Amino acid sequence: MARNIQSLERAAAMLRLLAGGERRLGLSDIASSLGLAKGTAHGILRTLQQEGFVEQDDASGRYQLGAELLRLGTTYLDVHELRARALVWTDDLARSSGESVYLGVLHQQGVLIVHHVFRPDDSRQVLEIGAMQPLHSTALGKVLSAYDPVAHSEALEADRKAFTDRTVCDLDAFEHLLDLTRARGYAADVEETWEGVASVAAPIHDRRRMPVGAVGITGAVERLRRDGELRPELIAAVRDCARAVSRDLGAGRF
Repeated sequence: MARNIQSLERAAAMLRLLAGGERRLGLSDIASSLGLAKGTAHGILRTLQQEGFVEQDDASGRYQLGAELLRLGTTYLDVHELRARALVWTDDLARSSGESVYLGVLHQQGVLIVHHVFRPDDSRQVLEIGAMQPLHSTALGKVLSAYDPVAHSEALEADRKAFTDRTVCDLDAFEHLLDLTRARGYAADVEETWEGVASVAAPIHDRRRMPVGAVGITGAVERLRRDGELRPELIAAVRDCARAVSRDLGAGRF
């Protein structure tokens, strides 16, 4: 019979302890709770911290669960399930808005497009499933960066390239955009990534109310705006779609 690896068992016990106890625990508390020497406990915590599974508060020195666990936790929701739940609602959104609809998830410091509904007209269009979009300039990326702490960290660490003269690259200005996104429940991209193109996106949550993706529409600026402002009925339609998908994933009412 195969023997268990003791260091992995201890690491798992630490994660369970941090998940089930107080918000933050000190080294002595962790070591005594698990019956470990401080040196042993510190070595495991240091490794978990390097991998992003544990974070240490600079002021108190106490430990808490890290953002990398959120990334692993969201794999509980299979991307195929997200897409399957969104099929009907994204089709409805394309019909009601008259624009292309995109469903995106965080992947390798960007937004991976996992579903794309064509604009319902006779124009020639290219399927963009599997394409990557930047986090800092697109509406989908801003939504993920605003609601997902892992995406937020990656957007801050990434090279925020200026795609147009409207792209927001400054850190403080970008953080302000994320605050605005959280306050109003959606993000916008008006010629920040592509000249003449605008987008609106809103977050999708799962049954644990974790952010698992974003849905949005993209089209010509002149169609998405009226009198210099994004059309409120389009914003409402995108938010309604995101809420509907979230409800189907078990998130309840938002």
